[in-house]
Amino acid sequence: MRPRPTSPRTHVALAGAAALAVAGLAAPLLTAPANAGAGTDSGRNAKPADVRFATFNASLNRLAEGDLVRDLSTPGNTQAAAVAETIQRTDPDVLLINEFDYVEGGRAAELFRDNYLEVGHNGAAPVDYPYYYVAPVNTGVPSGLDLDNSGTVGGGNDAFGFGTFPGQYGMVVYSKHPIATDDVRTFQDFLWKDMPGAVLPDDPATPEPADWYSPAELDAVRLSSKSHWDVPIRVGGRTVHFLVSHPTPPTFDGAEDRNGTRNHDEIRLWADYVSDRADYLYDDEGTYGGLPRGSRFVIAGDQNADPFDGDSFDDAILQLLDHPRVRDPHPSSAGAVEAAARDAAANLGHTGPAAQDTADFADALPNGPGNLRADYVLPDRSTKVRDAGVFWPESDDPLFRLVGTFPFPASDHRLVWVDVRPNGARGR
Repeated sequence: MRPRPTSPRTHVALAGAAALAVAGLAAPLLTAPANAGAGTDSGRNAKPADVRFATFNASLNRLAEGDLVRDLSTPGNTQAAAVAETIQRTDPDVLLINEFDYVEGGRAAELFRDNYLEVGHNGAAPVDYPYYYVAPVNTGVPSGLDLDNSGTVGGGNDAFGFGTFPGQYGMVVYSKHPIATDDVRTFQDFLWKDMPGAVLPDDPATPEPADWYSPAELDAVRLSSKSHWDVPIRVGGRTVHFLVSHPTPPTFDGAEDRNGTRNHDEIRLWADYVSDRADYLYDDEGTYGGLPRGSRFVIAGDQNADPFDGDSFDDAILQLLDHPRVRDPHPSSAGAVEAAARDAAANLGHTGPAAQDTADFADALPNGPGNLRADYVLPDRSTKVRDAGVFWPESDDPLFRLVGTFPFPASDHRLVWVDVRPNGARGR
């Protein structure tokens, strides 16, 4: 898995955040029609009361600051069009996009909405999101410290989250339902050392435990490689907390496993947040604590961790999948099964179900991880799940062109969606 960093300081003044989240409020709140004939993986059969939550690592990150705004300023970018059509074919009501470079003022988010999402592609109906939320992330923000212990300071590995400029690999939430902007909580600045029992990386060349970072570095190192956001969505008369993040991949490090341990604890943050274990956790406004009991929530994002295969530390994703308050809908696709057989190599040694894979990673042995389940949409157990899936059409489906094979038209990840009924009964 390749690194998936973020951007500048996540802390946003409420007034500024409100302006970003409700951009386009003058537009009417629309419910986009289902896309008939959208392919076996994307057909929408939800009832009117159902809400589709989705996550998509869309690879809308660029090599240099300003490149994403340039690419989205006109409607002719081929990759952005493929990403937009994928979203139109699946028609989420609430969507997290990972690897979307943060641009102050929401400029990139608005350009993608106006020039791509609201423009039909290849017969797909346009989709309208009157509400969106963006905020700074840690990716590419210089720490001024030698965090990779290379002997020099500077570059992506010494940023608070891996990235070559502030905001690279950021994220954005789009919604057809109002966002309670004043109640958004962000956790960009939370220090890793302040998590009780944090799995801090250890320098194997020294006898001291958990000593990869110096005391001075631990006073600065943030837990979130991008950020963690609690974005409350108003669905009818109920609030659903959309808990979104993008933990660092557990690779691209050394024997100290600093990325693997960080990935583990980034995932743990949400596990603690929805439990009674978050008294230690402070947000960027200085407020402590986790989600109030009885709150409805959906956890979403590229978690960069597979429950069976890959390189994650200590079964990191099981902190959520085995959590007593979290429901795993086990979204799947026939296309993922076909891809695992077609790609072979590392996939032949996997123990997890290929049908639940969400990412088409490098397959060549000895280092290729193969296809993995990396992306998740996980509702709370009290929310009724109606349906779930992964947008990964088989090769004989007309929409296969949106996923393809390497080099991918849109992304090496697939969009994952879950239909829930927030006002419904318990259970599935």
